[in-house]
Amino acid sequence: VSECTNRVSLIDYSEAEVLPDSFPSAPAEPLPEFLLEPEDAFIVKNRPVQLRCRASPATQIYFKCNGEWVNQNDHVTRESLDQITGLVVREVDISVSRTQVEELFGLEDYWCQCVAWSSAGTTKSNRAYVRIAYLRKNFEQEPLGREVRLEQEVLLQCRPPEGMPAAEVDWLKNEDVIDPSQDSNFLITIDHDLIIKQARLLDTANYTCVARNVVAKRRSSTATLIVYVSGGWSSWTEWSQCNAQCGRGWQRRTRSCTNPAPLNGGAFCEGPPFQRVTCTSLCPVDGGWTEWAKWSACGTECTHWRSRECQAPPPRNGGKHCSGSMMESKNCTEGLCTRSKRAVKGSDSCLLTVSVTVSPPPPALAPGMGVAVYAGLVVALVLCVILALCVGVLAYRRRRRHLHGDITDSSSALTTAFHPGNYKPPRQDNPHPLHPSAPPDLTATAGAFRGPLFSLQHGVNDSPHKIPMTTSPLLDPLPSLKIKVYNSSTLSSLELPTDMGPGDGEILSLKSVGTVGRERDFHSHTLSREPGLSTSATLGNLGGRLTIPNTGVSLLVPPGTIPQGKFYEMYLIINKWDKTTLPSEGSQTVLSPVVSCGPSGMLLNRPVVLTLPHCAQLDTPTPDWTLTLKTQTHQGAWEEVLTVGEETLSSPCYLQLEEECCHVLMEQLGTYGLVGQSCPPQPACKRLQLALFAPRAPCLSLDYSLRIYCIHDTPHALKEVMDLERSLGGVLLEDPKPLLFKDSYHNLRLSIHDIPHTHWRSKLLAKYQEIPFYHIWSGSQRPLHCTFSLERGSLAVSQLTCKICVRQVEGEGQIFQLLTDIQEVLATAGKGSCLPSSQVGPYAFRLPDSIRQKICASLDAPSARGCDWRLLARSLGFDRYLNYFATKPSPTGVLLDLWEACHQGDADLVSLATALEEMGKSEVLVVMTTDGDC
Repeated sequence: VSECTNRVSLIDYSEAEVLPDSFPSAPAEPLPEFLLEPEDAFIVKNRPVQLRCRASPATQIYFKCNGEWVNQNDHVTRESLDQITGLVVREVDISVSRTQVEELFGLEDYWCQCVAWSSAGTTKSNRAYVRIAYLRKNFEQEPLGREVRLEQEVLLQCRPPEGMPAAEVDWLKNEDVIDPSQDSNFLITIDHDLIIKQARLLDTANYTCVARNVVAKRRSSTATLIVYVSGGWSSWTEWSQCNAQCGRGWQRRTRSCTNPAPLNGGAFCEGPPFQRVTCTSLCPVDGGWTEWAKWSACGTECTHWRSRECQAPPPRNGGKHCSGSMMESKNCTEGLCTRSKRAVKGSDSCLLTVSVTVSPPPPALAPGMGVAVYAGLVVALVLCVILALCVGVLAYRRRRRHLHGDITDSSSALTTAFHPGNYKPPRQDNPHPLHPSAPPDLTATAGAFRGPLFSLQHGVNDSPHKIPMTTSPLLDPLPSLKIKVYNSSTLSSLELPTDMGPGDGEILSLKSVGTVGRERDFHSHTLSREPGLSTSATLGNLGGRLTIPNTGVSLLVPPGTIPQGKFYEMYLIINKWDKTTLPSEGSQTVLSPVVSCGPSGMLLNRPVVLTLPHCAQLDTPTPDWTLTLKTQTHQGAWEEVLTVGEETLSSPCYLQLEEECCHVLMEQLGTYGLVGQSCPPQPACKRLQLALFAPRAPCLSLDYSLRIYCIHDTPHALKEVMDLERSLGGVLLEDPKPLLFKDSYHNLRLSIHDIPHTHWRSKLLAKYQEIPFYHIWSGSQRPLHCTFSLERGSLAVSQLTCKICVRQVEGEGQIFQLLTDIQEVLATAGKGSCLPSSQVGPYAFRLPDSIRQKICASLDAPSARGCDWRLLARSLGFDRYLNYFATKPSPTGVLLDLWEACHQGDADLVSLATALEEMGKSEVLVVMTTDGDC
């Protein structure tokens, strides 16, 4: 074999091209590898623990405990040979006693580690910790028994005693171990608490917490859980029959506490088990005969008749009918009937002899009298026919007038339907040459008359603003004249022919006509032009400002908004609450007046700023309002425009929110309103005003009333109530008091106290009055008020002292201390406004146009240091959504427009100059100091 092997090797090497430099030697011995490492152990009572480790290949193995080598004599070593690898396997044991562990001082626990050697080096095992096991006797927290209602969640807490190792916890239910995997209604938390998700009747039991470890087992005190069922009423039975057959009695119905019945100490049903109400049973009335009627005329059978009815009284309510016959007859000739005799058998089986006497015929009419009678009948018939024809003609004419009531003659249309003003001929390049100054009554129907108008007579009540006549004859027609007359008489439109010459433009004198009226939004409601709730002005490229005095509502039209050379009759209207649908829905509440600005549909070169007062309380540290701006569509429905804080690049508006008002940058005119709702978890609050009114002095009646209005804390709401009370003859006794109304579903309670009962008496039967929460929160019912009706003892009593308390249930309140002489009541002056209703051109703006242009030129261009319009927006507090301004051709110009709107009443240049100074724009400050009055 050796020779063959050598020969093969020689053959292999001889065939190889290159011989190896060296031949492989025997492999080196590897590092020791632990097959068994020492594990953590606990000393129970005084029994020592054994630590063991095994390694291969290992020439030596020793234990090191707490950094010191264990004596070699304390090791028990066993050695063996691995049959597979042929390596030496060495195993070592040591014993650790309680004394060794207790003698260790320090914060670290007693530990031991194995170290194994081989020719390649050493290897260390993991540390094994030896601790003294124990388990305290007392639980840190034991479960407590309790009573819970059916389907209620139950938590039984258990904190096991301190122990080493930490105790494991089991729960026993009537000494049976609870396994949550078997019953999903149980849950054991990581803190060893037991949770019963929904208490059932079968969960009524004794519960015990058991803690155990290697030392001992501990049981907690037993907690008894009782699941009770509170009683519930069954449905009411039907009402019983009235116990009195005639007159007043009682009806009764019952219910039982069996749905469900109380169980395990559950509460009995609250309330009475029966109800009793009064009832009235109609007494039966027996019928009674009326008196006999008169005898009839004597008939051909020589008898006459008479009758009676069962109507005195008629039988009612099950009463008996009259007994006896309804008719009676007898012979009416007293035996003188001679023409014929017949035996009539009566009901009483006796013979009644009836005599019949034939009377002679009446005398005939004279010959002349018949002709007169027939002639009279003919005349009467002819008169009836003529009268019927007259009635028909009148009805026909009346119907025709009703059908064509919208078509009037030219004199009434031109003298009453139009308002005075100036009319100018339309320009060819102006698509909107004429604009109405007032929005029309869009709900009214319009009739149109086209053709020649022959009469232009002046009526008695004609307006002094007449239509000048031309030099043409009186009866010449006005060609191509079309007149629309609206039933509401709020606006008329007139169309002139396109070929009318410039001189013809002086024919009519109108306040406002034009094509924009035909482009108005046809809302489902009427835009009313109430005095004090609207304003209008003709604005052009220079812009202007529309303001409704004493309401806080205004519209700022910046310069350049309207194209050059065009003029629009713009209006601003506060819609009355009873003539418009409200934008709120669900839990939303109206926070501002609903305002219409127009004309809608006009093209704007840059945004306008609409200012709306609101009554949302915004000074809380955390946001508790979700505010939404809404607009009304052509069909009258409300749509969301934007929600504050959720703007995107597609948002058509920007809303700048202040404590008492908001400013809306928009490019589309229309009808807008601000609504809001509470943002959980905090309930939102609305700012309200309480206004106290009384009749105007002197009071000549014994009755006296005090009216308290609960209105939004906005200038418009107070103005509305002041105007209403002025029309009713009321005066404001005190300045309005503020009240925060919380979204808590609690009503507003009003009560009157400390009335001098010797001279005054309250007619209020209840202790207080309440305004429902929803009526106030929705904002849909305005104005809300309560009346306290009082009565004085005599006309000589004039002094009235009392307290009126107004508060929200479980909320804030106010108290009016009233001390007044009802004969000397003076009206409290309302807060007025010195701002004009409209301002046109440069006078409407605080910032001169030259300064505006230089600021825009300095800040519109982006700056690498960020010192541009973005820093101005942050300085002015307009940086909530900068992307809106970034999309505008001149972001600085839009910011300055918003600054003008926010500082309408106190617009000095100091705040703007301060912001520019902080930005380091000294060149702009020089311009402002030179050109402005900063």
